[in-house]
Amino acid sequence: MHPNLTKGFGMIGPKDFFPLLDFAYMPNNSLTPSLQEQLCQLFPRLKVLAFGAKPESTLHTYFPSFLSRATPSCPAEMKRELLGSLTQCLTVDPLSTSVWRQLYPKHLSQSSLLLEHLLKSWERIPKKARKSLQETIQSFKLANQELLKKGSGGNEHVVTCDAACKGLLQQARGPRPPWARLLLLLLVFAVGFLCHDFRSHGSFQASLTGWLLRSSGFLPVGQHLCAKLYSCSIQSYSWLQETLPAYGSHLLAVIQPSLQLAWTHTDATVSFLSAHCASYLAYFGDSLAGFLQRVQLPEALHQLLHSLKDLLLLFYHSVLLPLWHLLLAALARAQEHCHQACRGEVTWDCIKTQFGEAARWTWLCLQDVTVAFLDWALAMISQQ
Repeated sequence: MHPNLTKGFGMIGPKDFFPLLDFAYMPNNSLTPSLQEQLCQLFPRLKVLAFGAKPESTLHTYFPSFLSRATPSCPAEMKRELLGSLTQCLTVDPLSTSVWRQLYPKHLSQSSLLLEHLLKSWERIPKKARKSLQETIQSFKLANQELLKKGSGGNEHVVTCDAACKGLLQQARGPRPPWARLLLLLLVFAVGFLCHDFRSHGSFQASLTGWLLRSSGFLPVGQHLCAKLYSCSIQSYSWLQETLPAYGSHLLAVIQPSLQLAWTHTDATVSFLSAHCASYLAYFGDSLAGFLQRVQLPEALHQLLHSLKDLLLLFYHSVLLPLWHLLLAALARAQEHCHQACRGEVTWDCIKTQFGEAARWTWLCLQDVTVAFLDWALAMISQQ
Protein backbone atom coordinates (compact mmCIF):
# COMPACT_ATOMS: atom_id res chain seq x y z
CA MET A 1 0.00 0.00 0.00
CA HIS A 2 1.27 3.47 -0.89
CA PRO A 3 2.69 5.34 2.13
CA ASN A 4 0.83 8.54 1.18
CA LEU A 5 -2.75 7.58 1.97
CA THR A 6 -4.17 10.95 0.94
CA LYS A 7 -3.95 9.94 -2.70
CA GLY A 8 -6.36 7.08 -2.04
CA PHE A 9 -9.13 9.10 -0.38
CA GLY A 10 -12.46 8.31 -1.99
CA MET A 11 -11.43 4.95 -3.43
CA ILE A 12 -13.17 2.96 -0.65
CA GLY A 13 -16.76 3.68 0.35
CA PRO A 14 -19.09 2.04 2.90
CA LYS A 15 -20.15 -0.64 0.41
CA ASP A 16 -16.54 -1.76 -0.04
CA PHE A 17 -15.35 -1.09 3.50
CA PHE A 18 -17.67 -3.29 5.54
CA PRO A 19 -17.09 -6.50 3.53
CA LEU A 20 -13.38 -5.95 4.22
CA LEU A 21 -14.22 -5.54 7.91
CA ASP A 22 -16.13 -8.82 7.93
CA PHE A 23 -13.33 -10.64 6.11
CA ALA A 24 -10.74 -9.25 8.52
CA TYR A 25 -12.44 -10.14 11.81
CA MET A 26 -15.16 -12.74 11.24
CA PRO A 27 -13.96 -16.32 11.71
CA ASN A 28 -14.61 -19.19 9.30
CA ASN A 29 -14.63 -17.09 6.15
CA SER A 30 -13.10 -17.88 2.76
CA LEU A 31 -9.73 -16.31 3.62
CA THR A 32 -6.85 -18.36 4.92
CA PRO A 33 -5.63 -17.50 8.43
CA SER A 34 -2.46 -15.89 7.07
CA LEU A 35 -4.36 -13.68 4.63
CA GLN A 36 -6.85 -12.75 7.34
CA GLU A 37 -4.01 -11.76 9.64
CA GLN A 38 -2.46 -9.60 6.92
CA LEU A 39 -5.83 -7.96 6.30
CA CYS A 40 -6.18 -7.23 10.03
CA GLN A 41 -2.78 -5.54 9.99
CA LEU A 42 -3.77 -3.44 6.97
CA PHE A 43 -7.23 -2.60 8.29
CA PRO A 44 -6.29 0.62 10.19
CA ARG A 45 -4.88 2.07 6.94
CA LEU A 46 -7.95 0.91 5.03
CA LYS A 47 -10.09 2.67 7.61
CA VAL A 48 -8.21 5.92 7.05
CA LEU A 49 -8.80 5.58 3.30
CA ALA A 50 -12.50 4.89 3.82
CA PHE A 51 -13.09 7.80 6.20
CA GLY A 52 -11.47 10.20 3.73
CA ALA A 53 -10.06 13.67 4.13
CA LYS A 54 -13.04 15.00 6.12
CA PRO A 55 -14.09 12.32 8.60
CA GLU A 56 -16.02 14.92 10.61
CA SER A 57 -18.60 15.00 7.81
CA THR A 58 -18.58 11.36 6.64
CA LEU A 59 -18.36 9.17 9.74
CA HIS A 60 -22.10 9.35 10.47
CA THR A 61 -22.72 7.36 7.27
CA TYR A 62 -20.61 4.51 8.68
CA PHE A 63 -22.23 4.57 12.13
CA PRO A 64 -25.33 2.40 11.39
CA SER A 65 -23.28 -0.47 9.93
CA PHE A 66 -20.80 -0.31 12.79
CA LEU A 67 -23.62 -0.38 15.34
CA SER A 68 -25.55 -3.25 13.74
CA ARG A 69 -22.41 -5.45 13.84
CA ALA A 70 -21.58 -4.70 17.50
CA THR A 71 -23.64 -7.56 18.93
CA PRO A 72 -22.82 -9.30 22.21
CA SER A 73 -21.97 -12.49 20.29
CA CYS A 74 -19.46 -11.03 17.85
CA PRO A 75 -15.76 -12.00 18.24
CA ALA A 76 -13.74 -10.12 20.83
CA GLU A 77 -11.30 -8.57 18.35
CA MET A 78 -14.12 -7.42 16.11
CA LYS A 79 -16.05 -6.07 19.10
CA ARG A 80 -13.01 -4.05 20.18
CA GLU A 81 -12.60 -2.64 16.67
CA LEU A 82 -16.30 -1.83 16.34
CA LEU A 83 -16.54 -0.08 19.70
CA GLY A 84 -13.43 1.96 18.95
CA SER A 85 -14.81 2.96 15.55
CA LEU A 86 -18.21 3.86 17.05
CA THR A 87 -16.52 6.02 19.67
CA GLN A 88 -14.52 7.71 16.92
CA CYS A 89 -17.72 8.40 15.00
CA LEU A 90 -19.39 9.95 18.05
CA THR A 91 -16.42 12.13 18.98
CA VAL A 92 -15.47 13.28 15.47
CA ASP A 93 -18.73 13.63 13.54
CA PRO A 94 -21.47 15.53 15.43
CA LEU A 95 -24.20 14.00 13.24
CA SER A 96 -23.41 10.52 14.58
CA THR A 97 -25.29 11.25 17.81
CA SER A 98 -28.43 12.10 15.82
CA VAL A 99 -28.10 8.85 13.88
CA TRP A 100 -27.68 6.93 17.14
CA ARG A 101 -30.84 8.46 18.59
CA GLN A 102 -32.83 7.20 15.62
CA LEU A 103 -31.34 3.71 15.81
CA TYR A 104 -31.44 3.35 19.61
CA PRO A 105 -34.89 1.74 20.20
CA LYS A 106 -34.23 -1.05 17.68
CA HIS A 107 -30.58 -1.65 18.64
CA LEU A 108 -30.73 -1.95 22.43
CA SER A 109 -28.28 -4.83 22.75
CA GLN A 110 -25.68 -3.07 20.59
CA SER A 111 -26.31 0.24 22.36
CA SER A 112 -25.81 -1.38 25.75
CA LEU A 113 -22.32 -2.50 24.69
CA LEU A 114 -21.50 0.95 23.35
CA LEU A 115 -22.80 2.70 26.47
CA GLU A 116 -20.76 0.45 28.75
CA HIS A 117 -17.69 1.10 26.58
CA LEU A 118 -18.27 4.86 26.83
CA LEU A 119 -18.65 4.53 30.59
CA LYS A 120 -15.25 2.84 30.85
CA SER A 121 -13.51 5.28 28.49
CA TRP A 122 -15.29 8.51 29.47
CA GLU A 123 -12.13 10.20 30.71
CA ARG A 124 -10.46 9.67 27.33
CA ILE A 125 -13.30 11.30 25.38
CA PRO A 126 -12.53 14.89 24.31
CA LYS A 127 -14.34 17.49 26.40
CA LYS A 128 -15.71 19.09 23.25
CA ALA A 129 -17.69 15.94 22.43
CA ARG A 130 -18.92 15.28 25.97
CA LYS A 131 -21.69 17.88 25.85
CA SER A 132 -23.45 16.40 22.81
CA LEU A 133 -22.97 12.92 24.24
CA GLN A 134 -24.46 14.03 27.54
CA GLU A 135 -27.57 15.37 25.79
CA THR A 136 -27.89 12.13 23.81
CA ILE A 137 -27.53 9.99 26.93
CA GLN A 138 -30.14 12.12 28.70
CA SER A 139 -32.59 11.41 25.87
CA PHE A 140 -31.73 7.70 26.12
CA LYS A 141 -32.54 7.79 29.83
CA LEU A 142 -36.02 9.12 29.09
CA ALA A 143 -36.48 6.50 26.38
CA ASN A 144 -35.42 3.78 28.83
CA GLN A 145 -38.05 4.90 31.33
CA GLU A 146 -40.74 4.71 28.66
CA LEU A 147 -39.59 1.26 27.56
CA LEU A 148 -39.51 0.00 31.14
CA LYS A 149 -43.06 1.28 31.71
CA LYS A 150 -44.28 -0.51 28.59
CA GLY A 151 -42.45 -3.69 29.58
CA SER A 152 -41.47 -4.37 25.99
CA GLY A 153 -39.20 -7.17 24.84
CA GLY A 154 -35.50 -6.95 25.51
CA ASN A 155 -36.11 -5.73 29.03
CA GLU A 156 -32.70 -7.01 30.12
CA HIS A 157 -30.95 -4.79 27.59
CA VAL A 158 -33.09 -1.82 28.63
CA VAL A 159 -32.02 -2.30 32.25
CA THR A 160 -28.37 -2.50 31.19
CA CYS A 161 -28.71 0.63 29.07
CA ASP A 162 -30.45 2.48 31.88
CA ALA A 163 -27.72 1.61 34.39
CA ALA A 164 -25.01 2.68 31.94
CA CYS A 165 -26.84 5.94 31.20
CA LYS A 166 -27.08 6.76 34.89
CA GLY A 167 -23.38 6.08 35.35
CA LEU A 168 -22.46 8.22 32.35
CA LEU A 169 -24.63 11.12 33.49
CA GLN A 170 -23.09 10.94 36.94
CA GLN A 171 -19.60 11.04 35.46
CA ALA A 172 -20.60 13.91 33.17
CA ARG A 173 -21.85 15.97 36.11
CA GLY A 174 -18.76 15.18 38.14
CA PRO A 175 -18.54 13.83 41.68
CA ARG A 176 -20.95 15.41 44.14
CA PRO A 177 -19.52 16.76 47.39
CA PRO A 178 -20.53 14.60 50.37
CA TRP A 179 -22.36 17.41 52.14
CA ALA A 180 -24.11 15.14 54.63
CA ARG A 181 -20.85 13.56 55.76
CA LEU A 182 -19.13 16.93 55.95
CA LEU A 183 -21.92 18.39 58.08
CA LEU A 184 -21.86 15.37 60.38
CA LEU A 185 -18.09 15.64 60.68
CA LEU A 186 -18.33 19.35 61.50
CA LEU A 187 -21.04 18.67 64.08
CA VAL A 188 -18.97 15.98 65.79
CA PHE A 189 -15.90 18.22 65.72
CA ALA A 190 -17.84 21.15 67.19
CA VAL A 191 -19.32 19.02 69.98
CA GLY A 192 -15.93 17.53 70.76
CA PHE A 193 -14.26 20.94 70.79
CA LEU A 194 -16.89 22.40 73.12
CA CYS A 195 -16.67 19.44 75.48
CA HIS A 196 -12.88 19.65 75.58
CA ASP A 197 -12.99 23.44 76.03
CA PHE A 198 -15.48 23.35 78.91
CA ARG A 199 -13.72 20.45 80.61
CA SER A 200 -10.23 21.91 80.36
CA HIS A 201 -11.23 25.38 81.66
CA GLY A 202 -13.70 24.21 84.28
CA SER A 203 -16.66 26.41 83.29
CA PHE A 204 -18.24 28.21 80.39
CA GLN A 205 -17.21 31.66 81.64
CA ALA A 206 -13.53 30.68 81.75
CA SER A 207 -13.57 28.76 78.48
CA LEU A 208 -12.24 29.96 75.17
CA THR A 209 -15.71 29.69 73.67
CA GLY A 210 -17.15 32.01 76.32
CA TRP A 211 -14.35 34.52 75.80
CA LEU A 212 -14.89 34.53 72.03
CA LEU A 213 -18.64 35.00 72.43
CA ARG A 214 -18.15 37.86 74.90
CA SER A 215 -15.51 39.63 72.83
CA SER A 216 -17.55 39.34 69.64
CA GLY A 217 -20.74 40.61 71.28
CA PHE A 218 -22.75 37.48 70.56
CA LEU A 219 -23.10 36.51 74.22
CA PRO A 220 -24.99 39.67 75.34
CA VAL A 221 -27.24 39.45 72.30
CA GLY A 222 -27.89 35.78 72.98
CA GLN A 223 -28.62 36.44 76.64
CA HIS A 224 -31.03 39.23 75.71
CA LEU A 225 -32.74 36.97 73.19
CA CYS A 226 -33.02 34.13 75.71
CA ALA A 227 -34.47 36.52 78.30
CA LYS A 228 -36.98 37.75 75.75
CA LEU A 229 -37.98 34.21 74.84
CA TYR A 230 -38.27 33.26 78.50
CA SER A 231 -40.49 36.26 79.19
CA CYS A 232 -42.72 35.44 76.22
CA SER A 233 -42.98 31.81 77.28
CA ILE A 234 -43.94 32.83 80.84
CA GLN A 235 -46.62 35.15 79.49
CA SER A 236 -47.93 32.44 77.17
CA TYR A 237 -48.00 29.94 80.01
CA SER A 238 -49.88 32.38 82.24
CA TRP A 239 -52.38 33.06 79.48
CA LEU A 240 -52.91 29.34 78.91
CA GLN A 241 -53.26 28.76 82.65
CA GLU A 242 -55.99 31.38 82.83
CA THR A 243 -57.91 30.64 79.65
CA LEU A 244 -57.45 26.92 79.04
CA PRO A 245 -59.46 25.66 82.04
CA ALA A 246 -62.44 27.84 81.14
CA TYR A 247 -62.38 26.93 77.46
CA GLY A 248 -61.68 23.30 78.31
CA SER A 249 -64.62 23.12 80.71
CA HIS A 250 -66.90 24.78 78.18
CA LEU A 251 -65.75 22.45 75.41
CA LEU A 252 -66.11 19.42 77.66
CA ALA A 253 -69.63 20.49 78.65
CA VAL A 254 -70.57 20.88 74.99
CA ILE A 255 -69.14 17.64 73.60
CA GLN A 256 -69.51 15.35 76.62
CA PRO A 257 -73.15 14.35 75.86
CA SER A 258 -72.27 13.63 72.24
CA LEU A 259 -69.22 11.62 73.26
CA GLN A 260 -71.22 9.60 75.77
CA LEU A 261 -73.92 8.92 73.18
CA ALA A 262 -71.33 7.93 70.58
CA TRP A 263 -69.59 5.65 73.07
CA THR A 264 -72.91 4.03 74.00
CA HIS A 265 -73.79 3.39 70.36
CA THR A 266 -70.30 2.09 69.60
CA ASP A 267 -70.37 -0.23 72.58
CA ALA A 268 -73.81 -1.52 71.61
CA THR A 269 -72.76 -2.03 67.99
CA VAL A 270 -69.61 -3.90 68.90
CA SER A 271 -71.46 -6.02 71.44
CA PHE A 272 -74.08 -6.87 68.83
CA LEU A 273 -71.43 -7.79 66.27
CA SER A 274 -69.49 -9.78 68.83
CA ALA A 275 -72.61 -11.71 69.83
CA HIS A 276 -73.94 -12.39 66.34
CA CYS A 277 -70.82 -12.55 64.20
CA ALA A 278 -70.04 -16.12 65.22
CA SER A 279 -73.62 -17.23 64.56
CA TYR A 280 -73.60 -15.50 61.17
CA LEU A 281 -70.34 -17.16 60.27
CA ALA A 282 -71.70 -20.52 61.37
CA TYR A 283 -74.86 -19.93 59.33
CA PHE A 284 -72.76 -18.93 56.35
CA GLY A 285 -70.67 -22.05 56.77
CA ASP A 286 -73.75 -24.30 56.99
CA SER A 287 -75.33 -22.62 53.97
CA LEU A 288 -72.11 -22.97 52.05
CA ALA A 289 -71.86 -26.63 53.00
CA GLY A 290 -75.45 -27.26 51.86
CA PHE A 291 -74.83 -25.41 48.63
CA LEU A 292 -71.72 -27.44 47.97
CA GLN A 293 -73.64 -30.64 48.57
CA ARG A 294 -76.27 -29.66 46.01
CA VAL A 295 -73.83 -28.40 43.40
CA GLN A 296 -71.23 -30.64 41.88
CA LEU A 297 -67.92 -28.78 42.12
CA PRO A 298 -64.37 -30.01 41.65
CA GLU A 299 -62.72 -31.50 44.70
CA ALA A 300 -60.03 -28.82 44.71
CA LEU A 301 -62.67 -26.08 44.87
CA HIS A 302 -64.43 -27.91 47.71
CA GLN A 303 -61.21 -27.94 49.69
CA LEU A 304 -60.55 -24.28 48.91
CA LEU A 305 -63.97 -23.14 50.15
CA HIS A 306 -63.71 -25.29 53.25
CA SER A 307 -60.29 -23.81 54.01
CA LEU A 308 -61.70 -20.32 53.48
CA LYS A 309 -64.45 -20.96 56.02
CA ASP A 310 -61.94 -22.25 58.58
CA LEU A 311 -59.71 -19.26 57.93
CA LEU A 312 -62.53 -16.78 58.55
CA LEU A 313 -63.51 -18.46 61.80
CA LEU A 314 -59.89 -18.59 62.92
CA PHE A 315 -59.41 -14.89 62.09
CA TYR A 316 -62.49 -13.96 64.10
CA HIS A 317 -61.60 -16.00 67.18
CA SER A 318 -57.84 -15.44 67.12
CA VAL A 319 -57.53 -11.83 65.95
CA LEU A 320 -60.70 -9.77 66.08
CA LEU A 321 -61.98 -10.80 69.50
CA PRO A 322 -58.58 -10.58 71.28
CA LEU A 323 -57.90 -7.17 69.74
CA TRP A 324 -61.26 -5.85 70.86
CA HIS A 325 -60.77 -7.14 74.41
CA LEU A 326 -57.28 -5.64 74.53
CA LEU A 327 -58.64 -2.27 73.40
CA LEU A 328 -61.35 -2.30 76.04
CA ALA A 329 -58.84 -3.28 78.72
CA ALA A 330 -56.44 -0.50 77.66
CA LEU A 331 -59.20 2.10 77.77
CA ALA A 332 -60.29 0.89 81.18
CA ARG A 333 -56.73 1.04 82.52
CA ALA A 334 -56.26 4.55 81.12
CA GLN A 335 -59.48 5.74 82.73
CA GLU A 336 -58.55 4.13 86.04
CA HIS A 337 -55.08 5.70 85.94
CA CYS A 338 -56.58 9.15 85.33
CA HIS A 339 -58.99 8.76 88.23
CA GLN A 340 -56.26 7.49 90.54
CA ALA A 341 -53.82 10.24 89.58
CA CYS A 342 -56.43 12.96 89.90
CA ARG A 343 -58.15 11.34 92.92
CA GLY A 344 -61.45 10.95 91.19
CA GLU A 345 -61.71 14.46 89.72
CA VAL A 346 -59.96 15.38 86.48
CA THR A 347 -59.00 19.07 86.79
CA TRP A 348 -56.60 21.41 85.07
CA ASP A 349 -54.19 21.33 88.02
CA CYS A 350 -54.11 17.55 87.89
CA ILE A 351 -53.46 17.53 84.15
CA LYS A 352 -50.75 20.16 84.60
CA THR A 353 -49.08 18.05 87.28
CA GLN A 354 -49.17 14.95 85.10
CA PHE A 355 -47.68 16.85 82.16
CA GLY A 356 -45.01 18.29 84.44
CA GLU A 357 -44.01 14.85 85.67
CA ALA A 358 -43.91 13.51 82.12
CA ALA A 359 -41.79 16.46 80.99
CA ARG A 360 -39.45 16.02 83.96
CA TRP A 361 -39.03 12.32 83.22
CA THR A 362 -38.36 13.09 79.55
CA TRP A 363 -35.83 15.76 80.49
CA LEU A 364 -33.98 13.39 82.82
CA CYS A 365 -33.82 10.75 80.10
CA LEU A 366 -32.54 13.34 77.64
CA GLN A 367 -29.88 14.45 80.12
CA ASP A 368 -28.73 10.87 80.62
CA VAL A 369 -28.48 10.32 76.87
CA THR A 370 -26.59 13.61 76.40
CA VAL A 371 -24.12 12.82 79.17
CA ALA A 372 -23.53 9.35 77.77
CA PHE A 373 -22.93 10.80 74.30
CA LEU A 374 -20.50 13.41 75.62
CA ASP A 375 -18.58 10.78 77.58
CA TRP A 376 -18.34 8.66 74.47
CA ALA A 377 -17.18 11.63 72.37
CA LEU A 378 -14.52 12.58 74.94
CA ALA A 379 -13.32 9.00 75.09
CA MET A 380 -13.04 8.86 71.31
CA ILE A 381 -11.19 12.20 71.22
CA SER A 382 -8.77 11.15 73.96
CA GLN A 383 -7.93 7.98 72.04
CA GLN A 384 -6.87 9.93 68.95
